Amino acid sequence: MRFGPVFVIVLVACVFAGGFWLALMLKPDLFGDPELRAIARQRAANFALAAVNARLPGTPDLAVLEERLTANGVALGAPVLIRIYKREFELELWMARDGRYHRFATYPICRWSGLLGPKLATGDRQAPEGFYSVASDQMNPNSRWHRSFNLGFPNAFDAAHGRSGSALMVHGGCSSAGCYAMTNAVIDEIWRLTTAALAGGKQKRFQVQVYPFRMSDENLAAHAESPHIGFWRQLKRGSDLFETEWLPPIVEVCQSQYKFAAGRTLEPSANINGACVQQIVGGRAKKAL
Repeated sequence: MRFGPVFVIVLVACVFAGGFWLALMLKPDLFGDPELRAIARQRAANFALAAVNARLPGTPDLAVLEERLTANGVALGAPVLIRIYKREFELELWMARDGRYHRFATYPICRWSGLLGPKLATGDRQAPEGFYSVASDQMNPNSRWHRSFNLGFPNAFDAAHGRSGSALMVHGGCSSAGCYAMTNAVIDEIWRLTTAALAGGKQKRFQVQVYPFRMSDENLAAHAESPHIGFWRQLKRGSDLFETEWLPPIVEVCQSQYKFAAGRTLEPSANINGACVQQIVGGRAKKAL
């Protein structure tokens, strides 16, 4: 049975309205916080579109991947890096060219659960924030949500702070209980690019940087009263290093804090571990940021 465009528009509107009002009923505090209301509206809008298999605004033309690769001067199998921004509902995929990373695509995130801030405990439905790395054994082609990769939560920083949880993924579909859901069509393209990078022999793992929002001074100032502001300022140091060098920063955890040093290669740190890193500059050891 085929449905006319008017029916589809009405259905989308009904699902959007229902999802939005359900969110407000479940979390009445949304009425008092403009940012939480905006997040709820975005989730409802995305869910309504995904319910009728409509493309989310901002989705690249997935049908012409090869042409987009050529236009960006990159090839399938090039090393990759991923950056996620919760508040903006965006996942960026970066690809290597001429010894540096360049942004290849920005995909809309269909859904992430919880609020801005890190995951703290099993069952809190929070999506993680921080620096993670993904290797081949974290890729799942037979996921319950089509395809997925495991972020590797908890990393050493999470563990040092007693954070618990497991199986925190980037996956298909548009449902989340602590994960980042991308829709099946989008995860198919991300899957193709990431698995090709890992299989190409040039990259053993790729870095995933997960932020609450774009790490500008203005955004941090706007959230200065958040209990997570100290943690977010740590993440900004890693973000700034990447945006200076366009290479994955070296990431370590020292005395329960993230420490960063300028990256030197396309390959990220072997893992996010508990050692304290030092950067050698001009024959002298320089403390990591």
